[in-house]
Amino acid sequence: MNPSPGSTEHQPLENVLALGDRTPTGTYRVDLTTQEWWWSDETYRIHGFEPGEVVPTTAMVLAHKHPADREQVRHVLEDARRTGAPFASVHRIIDAHGKNHVVSIVGRGRTDDHGDLVDLVGYVLDLTGSVKRFASEEANFSIRAAAQSRRDIERAKLLVSLALGVDDDEAFALLRRRSNDSNVPLRALAERLVRHVRTATVPGQPVDPTRALRHFDASLRTEG
Repeated sequence: MNPSPGSTEHQPLENVLALGDRTPTGTYRVDLTTQEWWWSDETYRIHGFEPGEVVPTTAMVLAHKHPADREQVRHVLEDARRTGAPFASVHRIIDAHGKNHVVSIVGRGRTDDHGDLVDLVGYVLDLTGSVKRFASEEANFSIRAAAQSRRDIERAKLLVSLALGVDDDEAFALLRRRSNDSNVPLRALAERLVRHVRTATVPGQPVDPTRALRHFDASLRTEG
């Protein structure tokens, strides 16, 4: 019988796949003659089992897929059984403890000496940690961007208020109106106004809000 993907000849690739975020990486093999599955210890653990605790079958493998992703994976496996072509899928599974994981499966068919397709072999990568990390970084970036946007709008309101002698509400209304007239989003308009004042201010001299606002408005009209 051909060696399983968990044998020593495949260990270097498995170790490479697990680098970076220390992605849990397991291997599997499906005998297409007997329909028997073989899982490495890590594949068991990704699915929430201790090694050897259960006997993996096609039905059990599909049962652990997230209901919304199950048909997608079923089609991937059916195509692989029929063609033996390399395949890959990113989807969700629910482990034995009810926890959700985002996994990637990759694999290919193998043939015997006569060219007959005999099994599927491949890897299971648990991407849950990476997905959470990227989602957290994206959320933090969005939070920082939103906070910066609010600060720029508040600063722009203050400049307009000082320049025109109006209160905060009137200053905000004027900014909104100028945003609509110039077709520039309010957030971008406020950021540009604050940046304009910073670059136009002479070090050691006080800011002249009226002059800064007049110059900014003129430049905005020119750009428009």
